[in-house]
Amino acid sequence: MRDETAWGSIPALVSWAARRYADTEAVVDGRTRITYAELGARVARAAAACLANGIEPGDRVAVWAPNSLDWITAALGAVSAGAVLVPLNTRFKGPEAAYVLRRSGTRLLFVTDTFLGTSYVAALRRAAGGDAVPGGPTPASGPGPGGGPRRGRGPLSGLPALEQVVVLSGDAAPPDFRTWKDFLADGEAVTAGQVRARAAGITPSTPSDIVFTSGTTGRPKGAVITHGQSLRGYEVWSDLAGLRHGDRYLVVNPFFHTFGYKAGVIACLTRGATVIPQAVSGTDTVLANMAAERVSVLPGPPTLLQSLLDHPARSAHDLSALRLVVTGAAVVPLRLVERLRGELGVETVLTAYGLSEASGIVTMCRRGDAPTVIASTSGRAVPGTEVRVADAQGAVRPPGEPGEILVRGFNVMRGYYEDEAATAEVLTPDGWLRTGDVGVLDAAGNLRITDRLKDMFIVGGFNAYPAEIEQLLGLHPEVADVAVIGVPDARLGEVGMAYVVRRPGALTTADDLIAWSRREMANYKVPRRVEFVRDLPRNASGKVLKGDLRGRAADRT
Repeated sequence: MRDETAWGSIPALVSWAARRYADTEAVVDGRTRITYAELGARVARAAAACLANGIEPGDRVAVWAPNSLDWITAALGAVSAGAVLVPLNTRFKGPEAAYVLRRSGTRLLFVTDTFLGTSYVAALRRAAGGDAVPGGPTPASGPGPGGGPRRGRGPLSGLPALEQVVVLSGDAAPPDFRTWKDFLADGEAVTAGQVRARAAGITPSTPSDIVFTSGTTGRPKGAVITHGQSLRGYEVWSDLAGLRHGDRYLVVNPFFHTFGYKAGVIACLTRGATVIPQAVSGTDTVLANMAAERVSVLPGPPTLLQSLLDHPARSAHDLSALRLVVTGAAVVPLRLVERLRGELGVETVLTAYGLSEASGIVTMCRRGDAPTVIASTSGRAVPGTEVRVADAQGAVRPPGEPGEILVRGFNVMRGYYEDEAATAEVLTPDGWLRTGDVGVLDAAGNLRITDRLKDMFIVGGFNAYPAEIEQLLGLHPEVADVAVIGVPDARLGEVGMAYVVRRPGALTTADDLIAWSRREMANYKVPRRVEFVRDLPRNASGKVLKGDLRGRAADRT
């Protein structure tokens, strides 16, 4: 395993990969296919354009676009110019995107024009076109961190720090915005030596990105991660997963998410694997890409993998190249692991656990682990980190006893961006990150996620953890997907309510499922109410939006 100082920075990794894997296919995006040498040249050109447009070391540059080659080029180009990348969630509405842009003081934004029927440009104009945009303080103007001149007021009056908006898609841009082509042309006056000199000033401790949390519970906070943390974390991930040169990696996880960008793009750079970005996670498209591109690596959520296995046209696609699947969730049915291995012949199926505040990587199963370990746990702490489970007072809990998951090591963020109070709430003086997740460690150090602290509800004095109940309900042969929340109850205080997605052709009723639950779990865990739905509401990271479900339950009540 390579130490991160062997590269030192993400631009150093890009340059190394361009030389080491020069003729290897680096990215396949639709009809566009480029080698690692070509990717290195594109990234250098984007970095030159950033320099030409006044980007200084430490400036924040955001990307608000779906997975694509242009996303990769823009992001790596900005980082190579010394900027700090701010990836924006593609499911954000205009005000949500404007909040993150304003909160981070972003100077330059790369944005797609239209995605999934939504005009991002129009949404941004509506949210930030005026001066009175709610959501937080406005960053001060003035010289940049490197002393370079500011360009002055940008195209959106509600975002005074934002000086330029570059539209990645299309040959034209709205008034006051710029095209990607025109932006890149600015870099022609910048020499390769200037680009190299800027990249040479980046060290392992330099911030590489600010990953804003999903915001499912309140305002998003930005976790600051460094170049060294990113490189070390995904060299470790690549080593444990067994990613290798020549792998063809379908990246369905969104790039705005730590896992999509770093376990996808960064990991592939370390090994010379081919990145095949997919903008949307539709099962039909996944199957078509897997067959056409001979995909060998497919990380993704359990729901996607289950959909692939159950797809009526699966047998019409050649999926025989698939050898590595990595997934992660509180609920990974053993049957799913067995089917991936048995029906698709997947050599390696692994589960993992991570969060933005820990560089996206905390624990991971190892190749050779038993299927029961892979299905029931998220594996063990990755090298260079520690994981423990503690009670509310911080006392360590013994194996088999639940508590809050704490993490310490190279992967823990430097803090939340310009938010000392929030940082102090989650980082202890001795370096432990309080994750807010509840889990259990076994005697071998394998971690089982049982829930989020905030999701726990109390039934007649007993702590009920939705993820545990969901895992049990997932064993029912006619349940395809499930989410459990706590709802008020006059007698017990709170009881469980399950939102259930049936398998195709299933006829199970609510009474059937409740009766089955009484046979399979402790009484306080049994859902008192069941509602069948076509699908569960999820954000673009795949997390179930429990707040939406609670709102729906409250409306019904």
